[in-house]
Amino acid sequence: MPPHIAVVGSLNMDLVIRTPRFPGPGETIIGSAFHTIPGGKGANQAVAAAKLGARVSMVGRVGDDAFGAQQLANLSQLGIDVSHVRRDPKAATGVALIVLDEQGQNSIILAPGANMRLTLADLEAAEDVLASAAILVLQLEIPQEVVEQAIGLARARGLITILNPAPARRLPPTLLSQVDVLIPNESETALLTGTEVDDIESARRAAARLRAAGVGTVILTLGGRGALLLEGQKAIHVPGHRVEVVDTTAAGDAFVGGFAVALAEGRGPAEAVRFANAAGALAVTKLGAQPSLPTRSEVEAFLRNRQERIGDAQ
Repeated sequence: MPPHIAVVGSLNMDLVIRTPRFPGPGETIIGSAFHTIPGGKGANQAVAAAKLGARVSMVGRVGDDAFGAQQLANLSQLGIDVSHVRRDPKAATGVALIVLDEQGQNSIILAPGANMRLTLADLEAAEDVLASAAILVLQLEIPQEVVEQAIGLARARGLITILNPAPARRLPPTLLSQVDVLIPNESETALLTGTEVDDIESARRAAARLRAAGVGTVILTLGGRGALLLEGQKAIHVPGHRVEVVDTTAAGDAFVGGFAVALAEGRGPAEAVRFANAAGALAVTKLGAQPSLPTRSEVEAFLRNRQERIGDAQ
């Protein structure tokens, strides 16, 4: 049976516009295309895990509106259990305004809406999910007290907890010390540690600070440079893959989902990071958040192809 992964987090509708460059203050520029695409870090990570072969349950809130209905229909189509995603009549579904430049880099403004109305009672109602899952995945687009409570409940039931601390914010040591696996990017790491990450050595120093704060395993995602894994005192740099970048949206979510699936299947952290790196690399080659998330067969084919190229080069 596929491993069961629970995701407590956000569900947003992404409103995406392409533009030659990001506008300056007070400037209006003409974009070339507009798309409405299901997103939200929680939903993205749930979709990533489901497409990579896991059995996934989602806990969150959407508005009682068209965007909320579209989100639920999309997740259900992918086989994700949405019985604990509540439709909130008092708030709109979260919305993210995403601007993409010609290099595929993004700038995002988030209106969280119903996501910030997720409560401790919602967690208690989803106790069956936490009781049966192997791994709990969380982010920070929901109230922090809900994140803290979810981690406490998960640890009490023996689940592995994975926190993607995005959007970036400072977190108390009491929370960090409860996290089994922390997966921040460079900017999130800088805010959490006060250490700017601009090369592998600075990434090592920053990861060590997070370990010293009590985090079990630290994985810093480094964009095109791959990822740095710090488990105990052992640091491993897993290089990234060179691909044609179309849209970087949800690349980090693909990585988190890929890592969670590989870990739940019994792979070691280093092998799980290699699998996650491939998922993240594939995600940037397509437009949009959830539509860009790769399937299991795509990731396995990508890894086989890369291994063959390495063999040929030798």
